[in-house]
Amino acid sequence: MPVPQAEIVDGVKTFIPLENNPEILKLLCENLHISPGLNFHDIISTAPEFLQECHFQPCHALIVLAQNPIYEAARSQVELTIPEYKGSGPTEPVVWMKQTIGHACGLMALLHIVFSLHGGRYVLPNTELSALRQQAIPLAPEERAQLLYDSGFLEEAHMDAASRGSSRAPSPRDDNHHHFLAFVQKDREVWELNGGMNGPLFRGVLGQGEDLLSERGLELTAKDFLVAAEQTGCSEMSIVAVTGDDHFAQT
Repeated sequence: MPVPQAEIVDGVKTFIPLENNPEILKLLCENLHISPGLNFHDIISTAPEFLQECHFQPCHALIVLAQNPIYEAARSQVELTIPEYKGSGPTEPVVWMKQTIGHACGLMALLHIVFSLHGGRYVLPNTELSALRQQAIPLAPEERAQLLYDSGFLEEAHMDAASRGSSRAPSPRDDNHHHFLAFVQKDREVWELNGGMNGPLFRGVLGQGEDLLSERGLELTAKDFLVAAEQTGCSEMSIVAVTGDDHFAQT
């Protein structure tokens, strides 16, 4: 079956939205040549007893998908406080990229994680994604966004994975009522990485032995969205935990 193509919608390259589904995220990783040691786990409850039983630890990152009313309630005011990011280069604490491709927020969430997590060690060497990351690092934000926009490799990898979800794949022209974002910890610092905002958002610092699924970790990450879901009465939200086996990581 041929891979569907992106379309130009209102002058913007637009993809099929991705599912926040561990199997689809794993497939996207395979398409992008990301280390098989990166794993994804549905968080069906943030109750401490559930998280303790599941042993999704250490949790390096979270991918959150929220229905638009939830996202807006949680982030509309926060977005106003974030200055326009102008950083670049290898000394930045995380790799942040502006999203200019329509319906690509799921891809952006994954790229933010693998480009930033542990210095990019889950990006396999001598691959197209490795070359793309190396090209992106020194670029200013606008040039970095254009690099991603122009990448046929990213387009094909995303469109293949997005078309193989558990539900019928929509058209790129269909409205998308959800938004993805990523949380990554680096040296116990927690960063929110969302290509739809003005730049990376520093959320706070974890204590010794804490990860993103600890009480403090959830407070710095998904809690705002869980509260917003309760306040708005909207239920369409999902959380995927990202863990890694360093045995498979780039050395």
